[in-house]
Amino acid sequence: MKKTTHFLMYAVVLLFSTVLMAQSTISGVVKESGSNVPLPGANVIEKGTTNGVTTDFDGKFSLKTQSKSGEIVITFIGYNSKTITFSGDKAVGTIELESSQVGLGEIQIIASVAVDRKTPVAVSTIKSEDIELKLGTQEFPEILKSTPGIYTTKTGGGYGDAKTRIRGFQSNNVAVMINGIPVNDMENGAVYWSNWAGLGDVTSTMQVQRGLGASKVAVPSIGGTINIITKTTDVEAGGSVFTSIANDGYEKYGLTYSTGLNDKGFAATVSAAKTEGDGYVDGTEFEGVSYFVNLSKEINDEHKISFTAFGSKQRHGQRQNRQTISTFKASESGRKFNADWGYKDGQVTHQEDNFYNKPQMSLNHYWSLNDNTSIATVAYASFGSGGGGGIAGVNKFGFSNTGFSEYRKGLYGTIDFDKIVEENSARGANGSETILRASRNDHNWYGVLSTLKTNLSDDLVLLTGIDYRNYKGIHFQEVTDLLGGQYFLDDSDVNNPNAAAKVGDKRSYYNDGLVGWLGAFGQLEYDVDTNFNTFVSLALSNTSYKRVDYFNYLDSDPLQETDNYNFLGFSTKGGANYRLDSNHNVFANIGYFEKAADFDAVFQEFDNEHINEDAANQKILSFELGYGYRSDKLTANVNVYRTTWKDRTETASFQQPDGTNAFANILGVSAIHQGVELDFIYKATDKLNLTGMVSLGDWRWGNNVTDVQILDEDQNLIETVDLYIEDLHVGDAAQTTLALGVNYKLTPKTKLIIDYNYFGNLYADFDPSDRDDPNSPDAWKLPDYGLFDAVISHGFDFGPFEANLVARINNVFDTEYVTDAFDGTSSTALVYFGTGRTFSIGAKLNF
Repeated sequence: MKKTTHFLMYAVVLLFSTVLMAQSTISGVVKESGSNVPLPGANVIEKGTTNGVTTDFDGKFSLKTQSKSGEIVITFIGYNSKTITFSGDKAVGTIELESSQVGLGEIQIIASVAVDRKTPVAVSTIKSEDIELKLGTQEFPEILKSTPGIYTTKTGGGYGDAKTRIRGFQSNNVAVMINGIPVNDMENGAVYWSNWAGLGDVTSTMQVQRGLGASKVAVPSIGGTINIITKTTDVEAGGSVFTSIANDGYEKYGLTYSTGLNDKGFAATVSAAKTEGDGYVDGTEFEGVSYFVNLSKEINDEHKISFTAFGSKQRHGQRQNRQTISTFKASESGRKFNADWGYKDGQVTHQEDNFYNKPQMSLNHYWSLNDNTSIATVAYASFGSGGGGGIAGVNKFGFSNTGFSEYRKGLYGTIDFDKIVEENSARGANGSETILRASRNDHNWYGVLSTLKTNLSDDLVLLTGIDYRNYKGIHFQEVTDLLGGQYFLDDSDVNNPNAAAKVGDKRSYYNDGLVGWLGAFGQLEYDVDTNFNTFVSLALSNTSYKRVDYFNYLDSDPLQETDNYNFLGFSTKGGANYRLDSNHNVFANIGYFEKAADFDAVFQEFDNEHINEDAANQKILSFELGYGYRSDKLTANVNVYRTTWKDRTETASFQQPDGTNAFANILGVSAIHQGVELDFIYKATDKLNLTGMVSLGDWRWGNNVTDVQILDEDQNLIETVDLYIEDLHVGDAAQTTLALGVNYKLTPKTKLIIDYNYFGNLYADFDPSDRDDPNSPDAWKLPDYGLFDAVISHGFDFGPFEANLVARINNVFDTEYVTDAFDGTSSTALVYFGTGRTFSIGAKLNF
């Protein structure tokens, strides 16, 4: 027995000795070629095995191989893979990966992409594979809902009608940039996501920079910056076809193809998709076609050019009018109920809808002057055409507590457009009493953005440039449907009084808003040493406003066209990041902005006579402290922030008791936004990742405001009120959010993801005319809610191709919740219900 035991022990020792002798340890660091930026999360695999590791947050790795010699393969999404041979223990040093997309590095310079553990800002990055996994039928910005400080909703539930807020700031104070090009409306700063409905298909990365952000140009990044980098052109040839189906008749299909980079330095990528469906909410049918083209040419080692064009032509029904909770529950459709649609001659007809097409084209030129200096320039143009529908004339579709009017089919039924058609037809030569109209907001937008980057020394980098924009907004209402009548009488145009307007004719108002912008910026980045990085930046801008009114003034009247009114703005900010060691870092930033007043603050009464040419700049002071922890298992960040805002321009839209919309132009209001944010990723095992975040905000109004003007949809003054809101909570965004996520790899190609999101301390928006009492209470606090989402993804080989199937369920437990509200009580507040349980199934074939 002893001999047998000794033999077994000897065999085991011999076996382990052989294995140990066969192993090697390979170490190195993976960085982006040309920028020296580490690539955390790159895969390092021993070729022919499943043995591998990922790089840490400094791009470093150490791999124990199963063989004494062989090859390791380094891969990272968006970069070309690289193979390294080894024999015995080996330190391979720095491995540089080239971008798999032509010109991506240069675009990142223009777009001011933040670098982890170096750029001193709070930042979250979402990659294309995560967007592809989680988006489904959600609106594009909803992919950000597990990001600290973010609150995003579908509002009424129409296609592309999402709203996003960062740290309590609405979209007009959140900079949205696509490839470094600002896309916020030049007049009011708003972002309309329906204009970019196809972005999910062509986004390479999306980075949310909360607070000051890393952008050098003077953009309205009070709450933060959403930085979207689209795909350029893949170096390698290939493409994909994809399709998906979902609840409520949702269908989507499309394709992407890249030629690859040929011997002459030319490459092209095209992508197109069509999406259609009935919509989760009643009466929100939609159809959209998105398109994307990129053409790139490497002229020589010094020059590259790239042309990009993309957009999405879409039309969709909307739910504009909120209802009380009791109305939703009393209707047959429940939370899907929508009062803004009906049938005309058997066809679905929308009282409220949206239609738009906004192609954006850009031509990029990248010029490498020498090893230390380069210039990246983009010239761009965008032409928007479309608007939103509504009614004009006598509103016969109104609502009372006992149900809707006789012009509806049933107590909570759809609009009886046929009844209106009969009445208008009977009026004959008297014309229509009620019609459908569209409020148009067409525009032409041109710009140039150029950035020079030069290494003054090994440690000091200067970035400087110019930002030029020219914008013309064309605003008017037009008749879209006379609803059976012969014409619609309109006396708004002094050049054509008592006009008998027909379909396609302008009515109510017609004016142009002309906005000019000229900015210059400079930024110094100084690396004190390898662990201590600092920056300081300054941006100056001049905004000019001009208004042309074709309806309120005779063509011969000099008042038809105003002078240019100029407003100087600037921003200065600085920050530092210090790496305490390989695991810990701290950062701080501070900035002061003076932002030019919005267009509506200058032309407050929508005419060319009452002009506020001394409109005060909006003044913003912001600072932030942050801490980061990085290890092989855990990544965590903690941020504390405070933003004070004085002389704020605020436009509040709200629903009047008769169901029509109105808005208030609020000038001189102040606000304080402060809070703390925590987020983490924990790699529990090779198969299991846990993610989470907590965001606690305290956002309040800082003062009362007098002489606030309330205007109707036709820009007519209804009343002027005083606003008592000091120390009340800022509404329309959850001040407490929490997220937990599980990402489990069932097999090497099968992944299960479960996400939970919680939203609390959410206050309603309010009608300014209801806050005219010094003892005004806080707005109604909406019920807190939490949602579960689940995704399963499976990859497999389909003949010579790679294929992938993705199934998603959002709101797994069909939770009933309210996302947006106008003030009241639980029985009187006007609300939007959130979306119930939805599903989607998608397939993608790569070739």
